[in-house]
Order: sequence, then C-alpha cells, then structure tokens
Amino acid sequence: MDNSLKSLDPQTLAKLQGLQLRARRIVEGFVAGLHRSPYRGFSVEFAEHREYVPGDDIRHLDWKVFGRTDKFYLKQYEDETNLICYIALDVSESMAYRGPDSPLSKLEYAQCIAATVAWLVLQSQDAVGLVTFDDQVREYVAPSNSPTRLNELLSIMESKPSSNKTAIGSTFQQLAQKLSKRGVVLVISDLFDEAKSVLNGLRQLRHRQHDLAVLQILDPAELDLPFDRPTVFRGLEGMPKIAAQPRAIRTAYKAELDSFLQQIKRGCLDNEIDYRLVPTDQPLDVALSAFLSSRQSRSR
Repeated sequence: MDNSLKSLDPQTLAKLQGLQLRARRIVEGFVAGLHRSPYRGFSVEFAEHREYVPGDDIRHLDWKVFGRTDKFYLKQYEDETNLICYIALDVSESMAYRGPDSPLSKLEYAQCIAATVAWLVLQSQDAVGLVTFDDQVREYVAPSNSPTRLNELLSIMESKPSSNKTAIGSTFQQLAQKLSKRGVVLVISDLFDEAKSVLNGLRQLRHRQHDLAVLQILDPAELDLPFDRPTVFRGLEGMPKIAAQPRAIRTAYKAELDSFLQQIKRGCLDNEIDYRLVPTDQPLDVALSAFLSSRQSRSR
C-alpha cells in the first residue's frame, strides 16, 4: 500500500481503493487523453543557452551564437512534455445538494472524481494541483508529482461545503493569475451561476492558453424535478424557501434549465473547452470514460 494512504481513516481508504480498482481499467487511456492536447499548437519554448560540453548532442548547437562569439553554445528548452493538471473543485453551498434517490451529494461525487483524477495523474508521474473555490479561491495547492501529494489533496477535498455562493467569473479571474504554468485545468462544478458569468470566467483561463475541461455535476432530481406532492424547496446560497406544486412548474422549470445548459454547452464549444454534463447517478468509470472519449474526439 502507498505510504501516503496509511494515515487515512478506514472508510475513506476503502472508498479510494474502490475507485482505484475501477480506475485501473481506464488509467492508461485516460492519462493519454489528458496528455493529448495540453500544448497542441505550441512549440517547445526556448529557455536559455549553456556552453557546449563534449558529448552533448550537436543538433542543438546555436550556430548564430557561434558566428558572433566563435564559441559553441547549446539551446536549452523548457520541458513541456510532462503534464500539469490543475483540478478546480467547487465547494459552494449548492454542491451540498443530494436528491432523495442519490447515494452521494454533488460535492461527494465531485470529490470522488477529483480524487481519482489526482491518483491517475500521479500514477503516470505527472504533476497535479488543486484549487477549491466558491465566491473566491479558498485553497490552492501547487502542482507536484510527489506520491505524498495525494494525501494532502484528499484532506483538502474532504472539507465540508461552504455556505457561500458560486461566483465563477470573478473567481476564475483570480485563479488565472495563480496558474502561471500552462496545463490542463479540470473544472468540477454544478456551474450554478449566471451563464454569462460562468463563460466569462472560463474564458479567463483559456486566454492564459490552458487546455480547459469542464465536468458539470448535477443531481438527477435537479435535472428531472421528479417530485409529485406539494413541496417546500429550501434555498441554497442565500435563496429563500419556496413552496410550490412540482407538477405545475415542471415544464417551465425544465425549459429554464435546458436553456441554461445549452448556453453553457454552446459557450464551451465556441471557446474550445471540453464540456460534459455528469449526473451523480452515473458510475464513475462511465463518467471518466465518456470524458476521455470527448477529449479524443476533439483532438483528432
């Protein structure tokens, strides 16, 4: 067993080991899919020169410098072959929602995905970092490929949801300043904010030339409004309670939700952002396999 996992409580360890067993079936393809396009369209960037040492590969000699100085110098490049994956996890109050037939809340499901992705990336000796956010960045852990990083990330992921709203526009503007090295940014959120604000926030990261992927996590009850009896809906993120007859509002509710989801999906497509809607009743391996498939299709 990985030493970094020994300090976890038995319930958390059992959950993670179960995720790992399912993840092993897709680990190679998943990581390959993450690697597929983070730097597509960008050449390896020049970093600096160093003096030639006998035995160095002469293909990297800078002949222009030799012509000026009569000395041999090699071009050195910034290594961009290793993946950097930033996981941005929404911990706002709306993520605490759990429908009547759901085994996990949206946050718990998102934590499982985030933990699995972190483990997969570290298994390939790539670097993974974590950001938790609501109306601002709450926690930021810089990317690392150290095996001990997983325990730290799991500890932060398991924090309880906040009582704050989601504010993706301003939060991702703040986040874009932190993520200095280009990489894959995986956003795991219900995206419950104004569609325009959500897309503006995502564009902030795309502007920094990150490869962006979004998993929108929703409970089946949020998608279908399956309630039949008069119900008092408790508001989250500062919204008041509302008493309603679900049958009377279901059609209008679903039309409003579908409009919101289409705006998000279309905006992601227009900005070359991988997008996937993931209901919390979908098995984890199915969700990750579908995400990988979408990345492969995009990068062909």
